[in-house]
Amino acid sequence: MPQPPHSSLQVAAVPTQRVPTRDRGQDAPWHTEAVCRRDEAGLFFAPSKEPTAARLSREEAAKRVCGRCPVMVECREHALLQPEPYGVWGGLTAAERRVVLARRRRRDLELQKAARTTGSIAAAG
Repeated sequence: MPQPPHSSLQVAAVPTQRVPTRDRGQDAPWHTEAVCRRDEAGLFFAPSKEPTAARLSREEAAKRVCGRCPVMVECREHALLQPEPYGVWGGLTAAERRVVLARRRRRDLELQKAARTTGSIAAAG
């Protein structure tokens, strides 16, 4: 789980290989295994008045950290369910999470509409 930013920004060298997802049967909370609990936590939240180029660079570095995290999916779902308004969570920025949530809402509405249509056709038949 990302922590608030530190005063200095450090970008860690991150391997591109994906780490396999963890065994879901473990008792420990998902965030205890989060890679961002280590030194890179400052990457995940914007400092005040951050220039756009610096923000984009920091977010890409944060996403690379997420890319090697064994609990990325759990983190992303947490951020979507809360919803977390700031920072990079589960490899998504706040803006990207808003898009995912909007798509989920639209999909849910379409599924509800389709279910109502199917139900009315079956009742008429």
